[in-house]
Amino acid sequence: MKDQITITGLEIVAHHGVLETERRHGQLFVVDLVLELDTVAAAAEDRLELSVDYGVVAQQVHDAVAGDPVDLIETLAQRVADVCLRFPVVGSARVTVHKPAAPLAVAFSDVAVTIERSRV
Repeated sequence: MKDQITITGLEIVAHHGVLETERRHGQLFVVDLVLELDTVAAAAEDRLELSVDYGVVAQQVHDAVAGDPVDLIETLAQRVADVCLRFPVVGSARVTVHKPAAPLAVAFSDVAVTIERSRV
């Protein structure tokens, strides 16, 4: 059985990007997470330690995104997936990293990369 815990719209100001101005000034990144895990035991026993504390996940993802700059949001998405999979009960993680202020020369509303990673 695969249940899901979803965190949507985690906002982090960070300094990622290929351009020097992106790294110097920083910009908003928005992260969406879907964590797959089995929540049967946690629900039956009403014990958080049998699930995943989404507050802790959110903080660790925030810290990872706010950390050392990278050029690509693909790399950033992989960093976030790695953080999520450090939690033993998480079987897979679907990560979307949005870069709504990406430096494009045309009008747009969002640029995003979505990856899915699992333990298998």
